[in-house]
Amino acid sequence: MQITRHGEAQETNGQPPLIGHVLPQFNVTTAAETPFDQSHLKGRYSLISVVPDIDTRVCSISTKNFNQAADRFDGINFYTISTNTTAQQNDWCANEGVKNMHLLSDVDGSFGKAMGLYVATNNTDARSVWITDPEGKVVYRELILEQTNEPDYDSALAYLETHAKH
Repeated sequence: MQITRHGEAQETNGQPPLIGHVLPQFNVTTAAETPFDQSHLKGRYSLISVVPDIDTRVCSISTKNFNQAADRFDGINFYTISTNTTAQQNDWCANEGVKNMHLLSDVDGSFGKAMGLYVATNNTDARSVWITDPEGKVVYRELILEQTNEPDYDSALAYLETHAKH
């Protein structure tokens, strides 16, 4: 998939899953350094915000916005996945007061590569937003083609308000 960063063209390693498809197998790490894979998403709706680097302005803003929104949705998981280390993510959460959003480290690129979001030129995953249903199927996706843009928070949250019990 072609994306841009500051107007410069970049390529991801493939094509992201379509709506209705089950997320592919992946392995990331939680803030507590425990393994996390796609099976952890089953049983409830999950919003997954993928950001290239948690320590950059747009990534930080989007994670804080979804963190604030998570308060409104009981029974729905909110995750941010980045290629930062768990130590970097934990430091960022402590500095920013983020408590509702679960950060997952894709430092090895497993999620990005499985999802067709991996950008080899800078070892990051392309910014995107995903919502999966309790069976782990993609029910919403937003691919942010210009990586310096923020996602459409309102559309993702409206989907949850309309389709997910909370």
